[in-house]
Amino acid sequence: MATDTKVSVLGKNERKLITDPIDDNNPVTVQILGVCSALAVTSQVYPALIMAIGVTLVTAFSNLVTSMLRKSIPSSIRMIVQLLIVAALVQVVEMLLGAFAYSAYEMLSVFIGLIITNCIVMGRLEAYAMANKPWQSFLDGIGNGLGYGFILIIMAVIREISGKGSFMGWKVLPSWYIPNNLMVLPCASLFLIGVIIWVQRARNQKLVDVS
Repeated sequence: MATDTKVSVLGKNERKLITDPIDDNNPVTVQILGVCSALAVTSQVYPALIMAIGVTLVTAFSNLVTSMLRKSIPSSIRMIVQLLIVAALVQVVEMLLGAFAYSAYEMLSVFIGLIITNCIVMGRLEAYAMANKPWQSFLDGIGNGLGYGFILIIMAVIREISGKGSFMGWKVLPSWYIPNNLMVLPCASLFLIGVIIWVQRARNQKLVDVS
């Protein structure tokens, strides 16, 4: 007697690959990866959003390609191959931004190219994609990109509203509000990410138990 078997592309384990990096295993606040760009591009929401999308795309597709090639990549040159894959994808993202979102391209400038050296991207290739199947690796890349972007957007919203009184360039606070220019300085981002890490660890019992 034949039995029907349903295979879900987003089973429990697959969903966990996407949701865990957003909170319990966030690459920025838990793994402490990709902090440099998080500090540098979060003075406004728009560039932070574009950077989040760019890193998510690069992480997801570099994971996918690396996983597909993992059995044919010699161990001695695996990091060189990974860098070539990431560099090619970053170049595609850079060209797309230059063609369709030039204002964001100008605002992010050198930080787009630095996605190549983002610890999150290379970390997921080594820790996950080199040992797992393509679909799961692709989802892992999406999850870690979303976790990174989640922190970027939170920081950018707080910094832009408090530092400029605007959101995505639109004034959202009353005219009597005097923008706190300190919030758009790099030192404020360092303080803010420290507060976010503290809040997350204080409210998440899993992280409290680990620490």
